[in-house]
Amino acid sequence: MPASRGGRVHEASIHRHASSFPPRSLLPRPRLTTRLTLSSAESLRGVEVEKCRKEIREIRDQFFESQKKYFDYNRTSPIADEAKLNLKRDVPNYPKYQLSQETIDYLKQPTFNIWHWEPNEMLSLLEHMYYELGLVQEWNINPITLKRWLLCVQENYRNNPFHNFRHCFCVSQMMYGVINLCKLTESIPLCDLGILLTSAVCHDLDHPGYNNAYQVNARTELAIRYNDISPLENHHCAVAFRILSNPECNIFRNVSETIFRDIRAGMIQLILATDMARHNEILEAFKSRVDNFDFHNDEHLTSLKMILIKCCDISNEVRPMEISEPWLDCLLEEYFNQSDREKLEGLPVAPFMDRDKVTKPSAQIGFLKFVLIPMFSALSKVGGPLSSIATARLIADVPPN
Repeated sequence: MPASRGGRVHEASIHRHASSFPPRSLLPRPRLTTRLTLSSAESLRGVEVEKCRKEIREIRDQFFESQKKYFDYNRTSPIADEAKLNLKRDVPNYPKYQLSQETIDYLKQPTFNIWHWEPNEMLSLLEHMYYELGLVQEWNINPITLKRWLLCVQENYRNNPFHNFRHCFCVSQMMYGVINLCKLTESIPLCDLGILLTSAVCHDLDHPGYNNAYQVNARTELAIRYNDISPLENHHCAVAFRILSNPECNIFRNVSETIFRDIRAGMIQLILATDMARHNEILEAFKSRVDNFDFHNDEHLTSLKMILIKCCDISNEVRPMEISEPWLDCLLEEYFNQSDREKLEGLPVAPFMDRDKVTKPSAQIGFLKFVLIPMFSALSKVGGPLSSIATARLIADVPPN
């Protein structure tokens, strides 16, 4: 509800309060007993207070309803107004920053501190990645289209504690760092590197802040739409290509139909690979190939790309402690928000998301030992120096049993 309308509701409610008092001639006369006067006043006051409370609740509910910017994908009711997800916003231009050589070099490092940058600066840094890797020339991207696409991507990340635009930038920057530090430009075709970077940028678009388990257990619209199969990841892909369906935001507008089909298939494959329910399946398939890895084998290369985006997606812990620890606080806040809601709705609660059972050390150690270290260790057999450095730091961080 617009603010002006909210103002009219408020004025109307004040008018109703004023008119509901009895006229002066009907008020208790002084000759009545004090006790009767007080009793009548208290009775009237009680009625008015209750009316006021009710109307405040109604106004508050209307206000919160008007503030909903995105679909509520965490409800079972169908979505009626798809215009709410406006992918063609007339978004303002962001300033072009002149990057120093120090910043350009720093951007390629896994130690890059993502907390020091404002949203517009992150957009400029992402734009620089596409120029520096040669993707603007490779795909013949119109510079204005690149800006509008990045702005529209930013607009379609929600303000969740963890799954937000800064997380998108964090994952994309790590992917860019991996490409440079491991010199993947020498062994992977440029189009595939572009698919990796673009998938990283789009991998959590419109994330609602509640994971797949919640979507399935609550039987949300997304779970119903995608038949309980990676509902969030399928949604991220769908939003990515709805953005690209707008010619003004389509960075692939000038590539051939054949190349676009390959890009689309590659992005869908990589974004779907970020579903942690598929972690063991993807890791085991990759480990079976590392001993005889062949960069010219399409299956091997696809397996490597899936591992790369998975590593970048959960790579916070390979960064310095002062960068990684705030991310853990953000993640736990999002987990606790979900588990609180699950308790209210009578849904299953995962122990690692329960604020009554989780501690920060327990949340980190198990994840490092059983997820991050095995994956980076496998990657180190193919991916070069970054993986070895990351694995060494992770092992140093994990205390012995």
